[in-house]
Amino acid sequence: MPTPQGPVSEYRPAVAIVLFNKKGHVWLGHRSGKQTDFVWQFPQGGLDKGESPEFGALRELREETGISVENLRPLARIDEELFYDFPPEYGQRGRMQKWRGQRQLWFAYRFLGKKADVNLKFQKPAEFTKWRWGSLAEAPELVVPFKRKVYERVVSEFVGFAGPSK
Repeated sequence: MPTPQGPVSEYRPAVAIVLFNKKGHVWLGHRSGKQTDFVWQFPQGGLDKGESPEFGALRELREETGISVENLRPLARIDEELFYDFPPEYGQRGRMQKWRGQRQLWFAYRFLGKKADVNLKFQKPAEFTKWRWGSLAEAPELVVPFKRKVYERVVSEFVGFAGPSK
């Protein structure tokens, strides 16, 4: 289980969403500007001061994918925070340099919309350049290695939603 390697206050409060379609596939976004083998991930982002985790998760999803709450049905959440550390080279960039890593609350939602309801240019700069539906099980192998243990835990928690919805 991903746990903090230092004081919790050194980890950026964050949220993340696994979005399942009606067939049980998950939404995967290709990170903008990334030139590695591990460029796919779930929508995620920092929690703003005073913001509830669920509101923050829905805000991040809207900002990164353009998907509105009308096209979603809540499925579940992981109530404990999952932690990952930034690698040394990552922590030296921009607004993240004050953080050791992230502590995330994870949510699962069912996507009820259609392909046209996804708009990666909803907010600029765009977080993702493209997206696709994939299997939940493949997600840990597609994400950057320092997030992998968190993704493995998320897969084990949300595997029950990875089949067709009833």
